[in-house]
Amino acid sequence: MKILPINTKSKKYKIYIGNNVISRLSAVIKKEKINFKKILIIADKNVPKKLIKKINSKLKSEKKVVYFFKSSEKNKNFTNVEIFLKKLFSNNFSRNDLILCIGGGIAGDVTGFAASIYKRGLKFINIPSTLLSQVDSSIGGKTGVNNKFGKNLIGSFYQPDLVISDTKFLESLPKREIICGYAEILKHSLIGSKKLFLFLNKNLNKILKLKSMYLQKAILESCKIKKQIVEKDEKEKNIRKILNLGHTFGHAYEASLNYSKKLNHGEAVLLGINTAIKFSFIKKLLHIKEFNFIVNHFKKFELPFEIKNYFSPGKYKLITSFMTKDKKNKSDKINLILLKKIGHPIINKSYKKSVIENFIKKELSN
Repeated sequence: MKILPINTKSKKYKIYIGNNVISRLSAVIKKEKINFKKILIIADKNVPKKLIKKINSKLKSEKKVVYFFKSSEKNKNFTNVEIFLKKLFSNNFSRNDLILCIGGGIAGDVTGFAASIYKRGLKFINIPSTLLSQVDSSIGGKTGVNNKFGKNLIGSFYQPDLVISDTKFLESLPKREIICGYAEILKHSLIGSKKLFLFLNKNLNKILKLKSMYLQKAILESCKIKKQIVEKDEKEKNIRKILNLGHTFGHAYEASLNYSKKLNHGEAVLLGINTAIKFSFIKKLLHIKEFNFIVNHFKKFELPFEIKNYFSPGKYKLITSFMTKDKKNKSDKINLILLKKIGHPIINKSYKKSVIENFIKKELSN
């Protein structure tokens, strides 16, 4: 088991990474001095019931409420936030009580947002159950919900009190979900560490097969990169923007398909990363050798990377319309995170909508 401390300006907390960490949950909570009388457990319906039951048995409190949440992008909304809040209010939770989430990134985002606004904040423990949430959304305090205007446009920065990343949860996931989590690990290597990228390029098959030593190393090294960035820029004023490599494109792809199961978040991020890499190359920011190295990684492991497999040529205007709504834009131009070389991202590159539109149109037509 590895322990990774996160030290932000607003809160200090720890991430516990390992296999079967939940068996020691009560001891970890005691060690971290997280005291509470009441607890609301938000349990993602996708998580195996035996794991939820095991966690429940480790939590001791005067009052315990369990709510099962059907996790989906369409359910990542105010309606479910209000359901969580009603559970807290009707049971008279105080700010010293606890809300605990067992689930993927969607469940964690909605639960964290509810925790941040209930009486201006109560204690929050996150137990991410997917590889995607373990290496991304559970770290750094971003919470939020979607609305008709786009993804994650309503939210807050609210750090948890504790994160438990237990690889035991990953054994129940289909390969598609593991690949989705890998998208964020790959992204972290591209923006922060060529050494990690080389490790991934050599050992991806072992990671996808959940070989413990390789998987835990990939998770830990990925989390270290995000930790360094979040600690420097908690509220995404500057360097934290690099974590959005591929996301401006990816979020637009998701929204354009109305958050269909045809394309989930991790796959959209992979598509978005590849699009951003291509755009970086076309704009002569990324050298052809580095470009081919990255693209060959996608091809070698049959990762999703061709947007024309998901969209017809006529969808380019719809995609760019969602990109213009991205919260990172500060003008009528579209702000992108691009790549100079592996480990060296470029922030605050803005382009006219027409430039992006023409680029996507060509990508869909080729």
